[in-house]
Amino acid sequence: MKTKSKRRDFIITRGIVAVILASIIIPAMGQNITMAQEQKSIQLSKPQIAGNPLMEVLAKRSSSREFSSEPLPENILSNMLWAASGINRPDSGKRTAPSASNRQEIDIYVATPNGLYLYDAKSHSLKMIVAEDLRGLTGKQDYVREAAVNLIYVADYFRMSSASDQIKELYAAADTGFISENVYLYCASAGLATVVRAFIDKPMLSKAMKLRADQKIILAQSVGYPKRGR
Repeated sequence: MKTKSKRRDFIITRGIVAVILASIIIPAMGQNITMAQEQKSIQLSKPQIAGNPLMEVLAKRSSSREFSSEPLPENILSNMLWAASGINRPDSGKRTAPSASNRQEIDIYVATPNGLYLYDAKSHSLKMIVAEDLRGLTGKQDYVREAAVNLIYVADYFRMSSASDQIKELYAAADTGFISENVYLYCASAGLATVVRAFIDKPMLSKAMKLRADQKIILAQSVGYPKRGR
């Protein structure tokens, strides 16, 4: 009996000691982790914006939902589309925006008051697709009708036929993001207003644009001069 009692007392004592040690060690470990995290933190220097053209443009980058109906001059439209996804290496045909495996699957359609055009990077020209003003169909927001230009980013899944549907969606979304950000940066440099949009009646717009079943609208982007007086 005494042996059983001693064993029980030993187990209880060992349990109490374990609890006491845990109450000491665990908080100490947490404190050490916090101290280690603090030691690994680095306070960065202030960004050097002034005098660096790219940094200055990034500082100006923003979204705007108020547009003047003033048309864009041809040279502004030309520069913007080249910045978006123009050919910057003629020897290889590669673009200002990257694309997965260089498939270049994103096409830029340009909706203007005069009609819908497709940007052809190889000839750096606009090809008429529909001789109608489709700006109002490029989004469900009122301001899309006022913006001088609405860009519609369309993924041609035929150019990604070897990829799975999930990969197609991922790459198309990522590549559209690269192009739309190029437009944002150009607009910031040229004093233009812009906003990228996803609130679109895609079936209706696809029909109006005469797209094939394997062409998918990803996003749209309004571009124009800021509304005067703002």
